Amino acid sequence: MRILITGGGGFLGSQLCQNLLRRGTLTGSSGAPEPLREIVLLDAAFHRPALTHPTIRVTQLAGDISDRATVFAAAGLSAPATPVSSIFHLASMVSGECEQRFDDALRVNLDGGRHVFEAARALTAATGLRPRVVFASSIACYSGESVSPVNSDTTKLTPRTTYGMTKAICELLLNDHSRKGHFDGRTARLPTVIIRPGQPNAAASSWASGMFREPLHGQPCALPVRRDQGHPMTGYRTVIDSFIALHEVPASALGDDRAYVLPAHTVTPALAESTLRAVASTHHLALGPIVDAPDARIQGIVSNWPVVIDASRALALGLPSPPPLHTLVEHFLEDFGPPR
Repeated sequence: MRILITGGGGFLGSQLCQNLLRRGTLTGSSGAPEPLREIVLLDAAFHRPALTHPTIRVTQLAGDISDRATVFAAAGLSAPATPVSSIFHLASMVSGECEQRFDDALRVNLDGGRHVFEAARALTAATGLRPRVVFASSIACYSGESVSPVNSDTTKLTPRTTYGMTKAICELLLNDHSRKGHFDGRTARLPTVIIRPGQPNAAASSWASGMFREPLHGQPCALPVRRDQGHPMTGYRTVIDSFIALHEVPASALGDDRAYVLPAHTVTPALAESTLRAVASTHHLALGPIVDAPDARIQGIVSNWPVVIDASRALALGLPSPPPLHTLVEHFLEDFGPPR
């Protein structure tokens, strides 16, 4: 079985690849678990060598997701390549970038998504087998007047960021392709994912990881939002488990709406700080400070996003809930944190 991960050079893409290498199988066109033979990673650039495995090949393809020929080639639609059986579409510009670069956002997030979906459609036509496509969307699809105290899969999508708009359109496209039998699509609508390692990025939610990551490394964190600002968050391990679990769900168990918002904790900076203190005390860590640095632009974006998520549909499918917040911090320390 050969699969494609777009955005395979990024944090979630590389984590997904590692998890799949450990797992070794996915449900294939037979409806039964099939051994993985190759994982193709497509991204604009790669900053580390490809992972190695005794029996599963990992192929890195550097290319532009907005180029149709590149996507089709990565999907194995150019002879003599073997067609892929499943696609995890994670490639995307982030929210802050999209607000600043509207045309690029349309080119990468929207056109790139269309190319991935059309490649999956072409795979069905070429092989007679419908590939499973798991798309990573975002709770940025929720915003504005339609945001309610508790937001679920039935909450109207009225995004007020370019990023959220591109995600919402791709969700609708995936639903329609699936309805027409072009491929077997599934959308995971992601809360903000914590704790991401490395440097802050241009996402409007970058502070959510930063308020944990920087203090754990003894560095100050500039906090652009209010300390009582609630925001839905989940752990990266849970997200990766959710991608795979959603892929494995039989098509017969999915409804007409293939988009499922993932479970999340509502976390405020005040809660994050108290959790950090408890974890730091246990592991004898000297925390860096969280420093108030109000940013009206970031606060304005985040204030329009939901605070509480109802993920009952995802839970009914068997998708996992995130562990307690302190466990998410422990996971980061185990995988990326300073020596304890």
